[in-house]
Amino acid sequence: MPIRAVRGFKDVLPDEIELWHRVESIARSVFKSFGLNEIRIPVLEKTEIFTRSIGEFTDIVEKEMYTFTDRSGDSLTLRPEATAGLVRAVSEHRLLTQSPVLKLFTMGPMFRHERPQKGRLRQFHQINVEVMGTKAPLSDVEVIWMAWDILEHLGLRGLSLEINSLGCPACRSIYRNDLKQYLEGIFQDLCSDCQRRSKINPLRVFDCKNEACRKIMRNAPLNREYLCTDCVDHLEKVLSFLKVLEIPFVINPYLVRGLDYYAMTTFEIVSSDLGAQSTVAAGGRYDGLLKALGGPDLPGVGMAIGIDRLLLLLEKDKKESSIDLFIAALGNKAREKVLPWIRHWRRQGLTVQMSYEDRGLKAQMKQAGRAGASFVLILGDEELHKKQVVLRNMINRDQHEISADDVISAVNSLVR
Repeated sequence: MPIRAVRGFKDVLPDEIELWHRVESIARSVFKSFGLNEIRIPVLEKTEIFTRSIGEFTDIVEKEMYTFTDRSGDSLTLRPEATAGLVRAVSEHRLLTQSPVLKLFTMGPMFRHERPQKGRLRQFHQINVEVMGTKAPLSDVEVIWMAWDILEHLGLRGLSLEINSLGCPACRSIYRNDLKQYLEGIFQDLCSDCQRRSKINPLRVFDCKNEACRKIMRNAPLNREYLCTDCVDHLEKVLSFLKVLEIPFVINPYLVRGLDYYAMTTFEIVSSDLGAQSTVAAGGRYDGLLKALGGPDLPGVGMAIGIDRLLLLLEKDKKESSIDLFIAALGNKAREKVLPWIRHWRRQGLTVQMSYEDRGLKAQMKQAGRAGASFVLILGDEELHKKQVVLRNMINRDQHEISADDVISAVNSLVR
């Protein structure tokens, strides 16, 4: 019986990779225009980085992390998200001493042990952005702006931005206490997960997908009623800038984030075409995270785009792999003749293939068709003797002879 991939871990196949390249290329182009620098961080970190940042009593830490003890006795975890590790790298290498405002991005896989389903895998991929060193509302807006620009450049429609403020630690603690009191009064009506959350992380009850819990929470106190003057002013400025940029939004008072480090601005960009797992991009402000991980007490804001979910929206754009030119060389002399040509064309940026085996013309033409070749160059003993080659257009089936002396320039002009 053949060995299969681990459940929830997916191979990226050749017919899918062009879409991945397109997404990553557009993201890099947008980030360059915003002045971001790339950083690459390990997929494996010390477990305490995530327990101290995400929170010990979150579903991620309690249920979903891939954690193990290595041979030295250290507890290590495959990263379930990128922000904590990136902040660790910024603190460890003192990157904020190089610039008062640090603007970074990274791309790569994350790992969570969840039930695999459409748009949610155990190894999933994200594009992450972090802006550190400023508390200005415009930095929140730029992070949202980048995500929106990437999705627009990809041609996506049916998107909506949902935004909320979680408040600062001062006003949030008052709200948290009142919310816990409310949950105590309805404790018996909550599902078992929400009963547990209500005691250790009450805001997470808003995330419950159980319809009975969602209905009960419609009467719960909302954090917008507890925002202090500074938090209200911050949110109003963010919304004002979004209006200037003509980025449509709705205020969702029930929107919370499952990670403990979030404060003030939080947002999600959702798609109407993805069903239950509708979030394509999400993020928010995390002003206390650097200090929590042993770094300076500086603010930060960030976002993540889920590549796997994004690709579900782009599947209609998936293209079959293709090559520019296939060489059907018949016989060893013909194969030796075309090798310098192939080297030239490849250096010019053309995609060129030929059969490794000495096969007949019919077999090689079939191979060219399977490879999606736009043109086929045919060369055998007869063509060598006549110093002529045959160039066939595989799209319209036209073919004509070309002098072997002119073949490089002829192919250069036709195969583009």
